[in-house]
Amino acid sequence: MTEKDIETLKKSALFSGIEADKISSMLSCLAARSSNFDKETYIYSPGDRVKNMGIVLAGGVYVVNEDYWGNRSIVSKLGPADMFGESFSCAEEEKLPIGVVTSEKSRILFIDYRKIITTCSSACVFHSALIRNMVQILAVKNILLMQKIEHITKRTTREKVLSFLSEQAAKAGSGTFDIPFNRQELADFLSVDRSALSSELGRMRDEGILRFNKNHFELLKQ
Repeated sequence: MTEKDIETLKKSALFSGIEADKISSMLSCLAARSSNFDKETYIYSPGDRVKNMGIVLAGGVYVVNEDYWGNRSIVSKLGPADMFGESFSCAEEEKLPIGVVTSEKSRILFIDYRKIITTCSSACVFHSALIRNMVQILAVKNILLMQKIEHITKRTTREKVLSFLSEQAAKAGSGTFDIPFNRQELADFLSVDRSALSSELGRMRDEGILRFNKNHFELLKQ
């Protein structure tokens, strides 16, 4: 692990509250390993059996859902310090129902989930912190999934967009904010057609509901 990798892991929810010098020794305890991936490479494909969770050290990944015909929707977009695969490795799913694909050249750290929930033979004093952090991570991921369900179950494209933007404004604590998606990514995330999304955004701008420039948005009071 490089010093930059350790700095990234310090920002990860899994290692919250744990000092950098302790993280290095813990990685050996966890039998962690890292790998590099090119852009648009599947780290996990639907149908894979997953034993390891991943943490993005550099680059980024999409967690995606694909139907029988190959149509893709984005479940989430992850960057450095973000985690993926923990829920499925924890549940010991026989076959993964989603895929994880790189959005750019990326470096990923893999950790066997069982190494986290099982106290090591050396009785690592920070192991209880890992377990506590993991429980919190799973709870937060569950909340985020519920929020996405709230967006995509709206009846119209406009309702889906406004539901998502309202959540982003609340998260930012302001009516002016940046979203983590470009247009195609947002369309995939909300399960709508890109052209329909762009048309609806244009109509809402003309109606004085919002302003936007690329991924920067401002919600306007009516």
